[in-house]
Amino acid sequence: MALFESIHNPDALKRLPADQLPELARGIRDFLVESCSRTGGHLGPSLGVVELTVALHRVFDSPQDPILFDTGHQAYVHKMLTGRHDFTALKAEGGLSGYPSREESEHDFIENSHASTVLSYADGMAKANEVRGERERTVVAVIGDGALTGGMAWEALNNIAERKDRRLVIVVNDNGRSYSPTRGGLAEHLSSLRMAPGYEQALDLAKSTLNRTPVVGQPLYEALHGLKKGVKDAIQPQIMFEDLGLKYLGPIDGHDEPSVEKALRQARDFGGPVIVHCLTQKGKGYAPAENHDEDQFHAPGPFDVTTGQAKPGPKVEKWTGVFAETMVELGREREDIVGMTAAMLHPTGLNKFAEVYPDRIFDVGIAEQHAATSATGMAMSGLHPVVAVYATFLNRCFDQVLMDAALHRQGVTFCLDRAGITGTDGASHNGMWDMSILQVVPGLRMAAPRDAERLRAQLREAVQVDDAPTVVRYPKGAVAEEVDAVGKLGSMDLLRRAEDSGHGKDLLIVGVGTMSQVAVEVADRMADQGIGVTVVDPLWVKPLDEALVAGAAEHGLVAVVEDNGRTGAVGDAVSRLLRDHEVDVPVRSFGIEQEFLTHAKRERILEQQGLTPQELSRKLTETVSRLVEDESTTEPA
Repeated sequence: MALFESIHNPDALKRLPADQLPELARGIRDFLVESCSRTGGHLGPSLGVVELTVALHRVFDSPQDPILFDTGHQAYVHKMLTGRHDFTALKAEGGLSGYPSREESEHDFIENSHASTVLSYADGMAKANEVRGERERTVVAVIGDGALTGGMAWEALNNIAERKDRRLVIVVNDNGRSYSPTRGGLAEHLSSLRMAPGYEQALDLAKSTLNRTPVVGQPLYEALHGLKKGVKDAIQPQIMFEDLGLKYLGPIDGHDEPSVEKALRQARDFGGPVIVHCLTQKGKGYAPAENHDEDQFHAPGPFDVTTGQAKPGPKVEKWTGVFAETMVELGREREDIVGMTAAMLHPTGLNKFAEVYPDRIFDVGIAEQHAATSATGMAMSGLHPVVAVYATFLNRCFDQVLMDAALHRQGVTFCLDRAGITGTDGASHNGMWDMSILQVVPGLRMAAPRDAERLRAQLREAVQVDDAPTVVRYPKGAVAEEVDAVGKLGSMDLLRRAEDSGHGKDLLIVGVGTMSQVAVEVADRMADQGIGVTVVDPLWVKPLDEALVAGAAEHGLVAVVEDNGRTGAVGDAVSRLLRDHEVDVPVRSFGIEQEFLTHAKRERILEQQGLTPQELSRKLTETVSRLVEDESTTEPA
């Protein structure tokens, strides 16, 4: 039995003799590599915090002392040390979440896997401890150097520094990366700290030397200590954290467990806000991860343990790849097009654009709000920026899209990767909010391509708009099978015509984006039941083409199928459009229930939400039949 399997809670870890900790760390790393080779997962970040997490749980009393992880990519070791050893179904339905989960353990507090948030949670908890008189509890926040580039983290630091007697320990897990190397001035500053000799080491040396000097030694040391700020500035670059009034310890080798444990105990006993700066290596202990330039195995799929090579799978065209190729083409055609990302260069595919046009790419770090407004400034100055971001992270910069890009009528294109249901990454990563929140933005145009050809075409259309922001959304994974149009309804694509089936115009289905394929299957199934179905892909879901009004009026029922939360999205927009034109055709909206979804494969979640061709056909057939019966009972005798 591996040593870690005997650890079912932090108390057991505390009882473990210190000389067994290296064996524990090795066993944890071997287990993580073996497990993630089968399931995939956030391997690199977790390998980098093994000793750090062990030290955290030996020093602090979780859950009495909450240990909070920013983003949660690095939480696998924490799961193991709090009794969760079964990783066989990691990120799969019924298995462990890929992030901290309040349902899994009392030791998990934050499920939100959006970065730069942990310091605000910690500030709130520390304030609550003060109000409740629980002054012996310490709140611990673990944040990466990448997450420190987010503005929200600095808003929190400003508040944390306000009081010197709140027990709050901030551990900066500094590996020089988020997904990719951390960018910006803060990153350069932390890099200088990594390279410079530590002030505390120099001061300890001075103390030991001067204290052995008769008569003048102690007065000289006290004078030196009194000039602490000046000495520190001379030995290493100015520490911005201490300029904020925060006690700073470090930099410390994050893989030296005794040193980390010592620093954490000092920070705990200080009784106020302390930053412990730990230097770690992402992917530590597994050579293929350590040597992986792109992201050091940030989140690999299944791989071969010996070589680190991804296990072979079917070669498929992916949405991100189509976007990446089209961006390179657009860059070649137009010198005003620039790319922008928020620490997601490779995951969004903009790395391809960066390779060809290195002077036209901007990675602003984990700072989506800044990205949106900076892009607006670029547009004001004659460029057309394309901001590539996961759909779930667009939520973070809604105000900037609304009050900066849209209010000023600037041509900024936002490309939303991982739109709709992403599945295995859990509730906070599903991109199921964008088509609702963006409906309220005046002038904004939003495209939902159904296949690769439409993504290429609609991205080209989007960057032609220079007087309003545009949005192009597409899902994760393999590109859907291409569906050719059989005609047009205004600017929209007709994918099926009811009259072509030999039946009447019973139903009009508006299929949004990739749900168009589902709508086509529904139409074919219902045609076999003698029901005439027209399927239209609006292509641009905001604003809707008013030709939809006339099309709807010719049918007995309208249904909207989308992979977004139902409230306020395309279904509601279609209903509003028909009401505004006094068209009384009933509308049924099918989308994602407005709830936080548990982690599972996309196909499984679609099934749970009733968004499969079989279930939609059943429901719509029942509705059409009921409407026909109602009409027959109201006919005059």
